[in-house]
Amino acid sequence: MVNVRFNREQTRACFTLSNPAGNVITGSIVSALRAGLESIAQNPHVKLVTIEGDGVDFSFGASIPEHAPDRIGEALPQMHALIEEMLETPAVTAAIVRGRCLGGGFELALACDFIFSADDATFGLPEIALGVFPPAAAALLPLRVGVARASRAILTGQSRPASEWREAGLVELLAPAAALESEVDRWFAEHLAPRSGAALRFAAAAVRAGLLAQVRATLPLLERLYLEDLMRTHDAGEGIAAFLEKRRPVWTDQ
Repeated sequence: MVNVRFNREQTRACFTLSNPAGNVITGSIVSALRAGLESIAQNPHVKLVTIEGDGVDFSFGASIPEHAPDRIGEALPQMHALIEEMLETPAVTAAIVRGRCLGGGFELALACDFIFSADDATFGLPEIALGVFPPAAAALLPLRVGVARASRAILTGQSRPASEWREAGLVELLAPAAALESEVDRWFAEHLAPRSGAALRFAAAAVRAGLLAQVRATLPLLERLYLEDLMRTHDAGEGIAAFLEKRRPVWTDQ
């Protein structure tokens, strides 16, 4: 469910999420990404690792069935381990986003150094509509774009166009969907390909050091808040159940 290809020079690794159901991020995809990142760590020549979705959308987000109360205790720590490993990757990382980038897909993009986006893409964190919240985004997004923008995205659940995230400084490159791949190739050729792989590796670690330290301090607290407090509420289970049963949730506010 994750395809990996390299350019001719073996300096760029391209990971493609491939799940017909909107590239939903399942436990299998998380495991495949973690294994792929581990293999990249053994190759000193890789300067850029990109992640994109197969088809018209980047990702609809995490698998809702795997976020049911009886399964979330396994799924959430695995996703958070992937987020930390993204931040530890010994190469520059980027998400190439087309279409919708939602929930866990947005969290994955937030763990990258750069986001390259189609100009008609949208980004959002709709978890609140399910009676839950996105822990990794709650840790990463305020550090990326500030508390005010992060609060708006997480508390309202509204999706926003790539142009707004570009104005916020989150999106590095914005291009028409048909030209996005060539624009990413041009950006790589200009900014990274001429550089030393060793220099990029250590520069990436240096620029992420503060972010990684804060995520390591914050994300375990948010994971416990989610698993030990939120998931004991009626509404968290109700939101997931209502989604799976294709009905409106009935909130009790407890």
